[in-house]
Amino acid sequence: MPTADDIDALLPQTQCTRCGYAGCRPYAQAIAADEAPINQCPPGGAATIEALAALLNLPVLPLNPANGTEGPVLVAQIEEEACIGCAKCLPPCPVDAIIGAHRQMHTVVLALCTGCELCVAPCPVDCITMVPRAALPYAVAAPAAAENRARYDAHGARLTAREVQRAALLGARKHATVEAQES
Repeated sequence: MPTADDIDALLPQTQCTRCGYAGCRPYAQAIAADEAPINQCPPGGAATIEALAALLNLPVLPLNPANGTEGPVLVAQIEEEACIGCAKCLPPCPVDAIIGAHRQMHTVVLALCTGCELCVAPCPVDCITMVPRAALPYAVAAPAAAENRARYDAHGARLTAREVQRAALLGARKHATVEAQES
């Protein structure tokens, strides 16, 4: 019986959440547990559905239109003149493909962008658009799924470490406050 790891290895690792899950790994786990159909990944499209069907010995299904449509590989582009440096696009990027600092213009590292579109909605000035990677004369090839997975894992580890550090700091402050009140 194929495992979630086997299924995850076939997914494009865009971490876009269009499948209805928090990322490719949770979707793979849901498929492995027979809790989700194999046709919910627009970035993977027909090729991924066919690969999943072959792995799981299931019939090939058409892409579920409720999850989106298959299309060209996209990348985020930031209109630099319009960017106000709010940094709201940074946290949702699952692979840290957007760089910039608060109150400074941001930019997308095209070699890292998975085209997940998660940066578009939080932008308060609508300066982020998704364009076909192939339409950019200076764009490099899309990152491989293994690279996307590694960057996603690193992003998650960084966020977890930051949360642990924040919890420790708040705990220390609370402890210091209690000690000060008892003195």
